[in-house]
Amino acid sequence: MPGNSIGKVFRVTTFGESHGPLVGVVIDGVPAGLPLSEEDIAFELSFRRPGRYLVSGRRERDQPKIVSGLFNGKTTGAPIAVIVNNEDVISSLYEETKYTPRPGHADLPYIQKYGFENWDYRGGGRASARETVSRVIAGTVAKKLLLLRRILIAGYLKSMGNIKVEGKVDFDSAICAKYSPVRAPSKDIENSYTSLLKSVFDEGDSVGGTAEFIVRNTPTGLGEPVFDKIKADLAKSLLSIPAVTGFEYGLGFEGAKMKGSEANDQIVMENGRPRYSKNSAGGILGGLTNGEDVIIRIAFKPTSSIRKPQNTVNVKTGESTTISVKGRHDPCVAIRGIAVGEAMIALTFADHMLRAGYVSLVKLEKDEVEEIERNWGEYKSLCQQALSAGSQ
Repeated sequence: MPGNSIGKVFRVTTFGESHGPLVGVVIDGVPAGLPLSEEDIAFELSFRRPGRYLVSGRRERDQPKIVSGLFNGKTTGAPIAVIVNNEDVISSLYEETKYTPRPGHADLPYIQKYGFENWDYRGGGRASARETVSRVIAGTVAKKLLLLRRILIAGYLKSMGNIKVEGKVDFDSAICAKYSPVRAPSKDIENSYTSLLKSVFDEGDSVGGTAEFIVRNTPTGLGEPVFDKIKADLAKSLLSIPAVTGFEYGLGFEGAKMKGSEANDQIVMENGRPRYSKNSAGGILGGLTNGEDVIIRIAFKPTSSIRKPQNTVNVKTGESTTISVKGRHDPCVAIRGIAVGEAMIALTFADHMLRAGYVSLVKLEKDEVEEIERNWGEYKSLCQQALSAGSQ
């Protein structure tokens, strides 16, 4: 069965190709009464949009159009469909790749699986990161649902190449990173990232990075044993993002170097309830959320499309050749990937919140709608405060 959908209750299906007329998403399982607008979606898409400084030069407005599931500004309980037109398409840039698959890309596996005659080579077709527009749209809906319980998600670029953020980054710093052009949590790191990006771009190369996400105000007990653990569903969601090659939470791989006495979170009483002393588990134990902040990290490989000549083969003639990829590509895909990571975390949590009964499956009550709208306004205000802080 084609893998174009994710989620059990909050069900998301994406469609469209990089150089097709549009990309879009169908979101099912959203209760009636959720306030939603194209402006809400455009706000979240702005953090993923290309055509900005230090990212892809493809100039897309990414103006969403809601075509179903909405009446009088609120969801009806029916499937929500949203489309975004592809406006800045230059397919001629990809004629060279028609017979010469790009190293590091899905080109050759797609040819081998679906047949050369069915492969859309224009910008990577369905395998392009352009598809992630649809994920961010779904993530907007999920984020609004999560605000019923004041759950917030903030991501930032923890490392780029061999440059990394030292020490712990708090939630406020992470959300401030939304308005950094390189999603850095501080000005010093932003300057270092920018210098590295300029260097690899001048070389016709690219660089990878890691992103860290903080999920605040999660309730206890989200996740289902045995195969639907919250960590397993988060891993699937995040590893499905193009260019993501690794996933960890809490101590992650560092925990493999420790003794149990070092890694274990000792339990203490705080304000009349049990808490974990270090949150080394990253908010997840036994595959269930434990009430602490959920801390997640993912790794992005370097962007595969680079100007530096690379070896490949001509699939038509069978001869070896070289390719220098033209087009408009991010020197570090991790930068815009953070918005996508936030979206995938949001829709995973929304799915589990619905399954656990924290959010009604049918309709939202008036007081719940008011709570969501109030919290959405505060969330946007946080982002605007971040913008002001970032400009100083």
